[in-house]
Amino acid sequence: MCRSCGDTIQCRDCAVAMTFHKRQHRLLCHYCGYQTAVPKVCPQCGSEYVQFMGTGAEKLEDMLHAAFPRARIGRMDRDTVRGHDDFERMLSQFQSGEIDLLVGTQMIAKGHDVHGVTLVGVVGADTALGLPDFRAAERTFQLLTQVAGRAGRGEMLGKVVLQTHFPDHYAVQFAAKHDYHGFAEKELRFRGWMHYPPFDALANIVVRSDKQAEVMRYSGVLGRWFEQVRHEGVRVMGPAPAPITRLKKDYRFHFVLKAGAGSG
Repeated sequence: MCRSCGDTIQCRDCAVAMTFHKRQHRLLCHYCGYQTAVPKVCPQCGSEYVQFMGTGAEKLEDMLHAAFPRARIGRMDRDTVRGHDDFERMLSQFQSGEIDLLVGTQMIAKGHDVHGVTLVGVVGADTALGLPDFRAAERTFQLLTQVAGRAGRGEMLGKVVLQTHFPDHYAVQFAAKHDYHGFAEKELRFRGWMHYPPFDALANIVVRSDKQAEVMRYSGVLGRWFEQVRHEGVRVMGPAPAPITRLKKDYRFHFVLKAGAGSG
């Protein structure tokens, strides 16, 4: 992000900010894979005050090296794990004690049975809660429960530390207690009030084209068609720009259809 004009360096093909990868000293789009050199000045205003923001696995690894200089640290993310062999090799090193600390993305949270793990830390545990998705609380609870299950699987008890801006959110609270039934009861109550699945059905229709005028025109045609064939019990919302308005060179508009469970 440029501290002078506030502009972010975006992918040429997607409406998302590029991610800085320190070791390659490159900017990378995590959606389409486009790469480019790190600019010395802001492409928008020419300012030299371009600042890298946020915390990823690579930055966390550097922080751990600084805090524990003698520790052997491994990292599991899309840069270090290119395939199943890399994945198995890293886990094997961790399980055998060749690695003292393992840092990574969500891929390290699921399905690994390592008995020597006694401490798990989660940075940005509530990131998903800010996403425009009715399943945000469910996915947060699921991820926190899974990652917490990595600690204390052997003879020694485990401890889990969560970093969160919303410690009172019910998804975080129930995950901390490992209370699946309590979470499910509250989440289902909200879903029922808001007419979300599993009580009602949702469908998402995406219109995409590499020409913005074309995608807007077809969205308008489809919107008028929905008005003509309106079905009782089906609510049509849209057209509207998709959450990521441009992806892999395509402009994207979408409709959301909501219908009661008994609707055809």
